[in-house]
Parts: sequence; C-alpha cells; structure tokens
Amino acid sequence: MPRFYCPQPLAAGLTVDLPEAVAHHLHVVRLQPGATLTLFNGEGGQYRATLSESGKRRATATVDAFEDVEAETPYSVTLAQGLPEGSKMDWIVEKAVELGVTAIQPLAAQRSVVRLAGERLDKRQAHWQGVIVAASEQCGRNRLARLHPLLEVQPWLTAPADGVRILLSPRATESLAGWARANTPQAVTFLIGPEGGLTPQEEAAAVAAGALSLSMGPRVLRTETAGLAALAVLAGAWGGI
Repeated sequence: MPRFYCPQPLAAGLTVDLPEAVAHHLHVVRLQPGATLTLFNGEGGQYRATLSESGKRRATATVDAFEDVEAETPYSVTLAQGLPEGSKMDWIVEKAVELGVTAIQPLAAQRSVVRLAGERLDKRQAHWQGVIVAASEQCGRNRLARLHPLLEVQPWLTAPADGVRILLSPRATESLAGWARANTPQAVTFLIGPEGGLTPQEEAAAVAAGALSLSMGPRVLRTETAGLAALAVLAGAWGGI
C-alpha cells in the first residue's frame, strides 16, 4: 500500500489536499481514484485513506481510519555525522532512518572536505529533510527523524548532550557490543568523523567532554559505514531489528 507523509492535521472523515509532490507522484504512477493509501503526519500512528481525486498538480484523499502503528526503536539514538564528500550524506541519512535513528546532527569537522554555508547549506538541509521523508515513507516509520542544523565539532561538544555520547575509534579498548550488553537501553549519540576521521584534537576534546571511546573491532570502517554499523550493533543488543 503506498505510504505518504502529509504534514497536516489528519482525522477519520476528513478530505485533505495531498502535498503537491505526492500529487505529482500519484499522477506519474497513474494511481486512480478509489485506491487505498496510507498517510502519516509525523505525530504518531498512520491513517488509512482513499484517493478521491488525482491530477497532475492536485490530489485529494478521504481519511478512513486511524491505525495505531509504530516502528520506532525503544530508545533514542542520535547520529552526529562529520560531513562526507559528494552524495555520501544522502546514503547515510537514508539508511540511518531505515535503522531507526531518532535524530541526525551534521557536523563540520576539521577534516571535512565539504564546506557548506548560506544558500548552499540551506539547500542541502532541505534536501536531507526530503531524504528523511522518503526513507520514512519507504520503511514504515510514522515519526520523522529530527534534522539538526549544521554545527562545528567544538561548539557541538560544548552543548548539552542528548544521552551518552559515544566516540567510535579502532584504538578504543572497550567494544560497543560489550558496552551495549552491559547497559540497559538509553539515549545514545554516536560521533562519527568524515573521511580521514576526527583529528586527535577533536577526539581528545570529545573524551574531555565526557564521550565514551568504544570500538567495533580492528578494521577501520569508512565514514558511510561506521555509523550505520553502530546503529545495527545497538539495535541487535537493545531491540529494534
């Protein structure tokens, strides 16, 4: 059943205008009035609806019933990701949403090659938000992961932590899997460097700010792999997969 994010009040009996992007998609795939849709507005649960009208730029649907369905992990997890090159961030955001991430914090690290500011930054943030929406529609999540504004590593470290901050490092002596097995589910933030990793100064600052240094084994993972692997390790230990 097609699922679409519809950021507006939804309730059984309402006929709602669908977002223009959704209307265009329905027109392209030639979905006809009478088809059944699933809508969600990010506030929890989803709604079964019937397509009432479908045109190139406008579509409406009648909301039939609320379904109390959730696909969230039983804990909060933030991915603080050093900006990678090219389209890698799109991949990271998409897969992190599928793996249940609660929030994504883009970070400008010292070794980040990509530098974003002004209009270019605004466009990338809007693009990543669109990736979050599309990934949520695809994977069945009814709550959108929060996308935080881009920050540099040092200012981010001085801000209040959202749970336990974990610095993933192949040089750490304690494993993430072992730590997860020894602890109950709780709010966690993973700090991931860009290509080339975080600098020694950034790692030292993270540890000084209270971050735990944990390892996922002797192999050095690419920036687009590390955070996703960490999310999977945590979900395997605490539930969510």
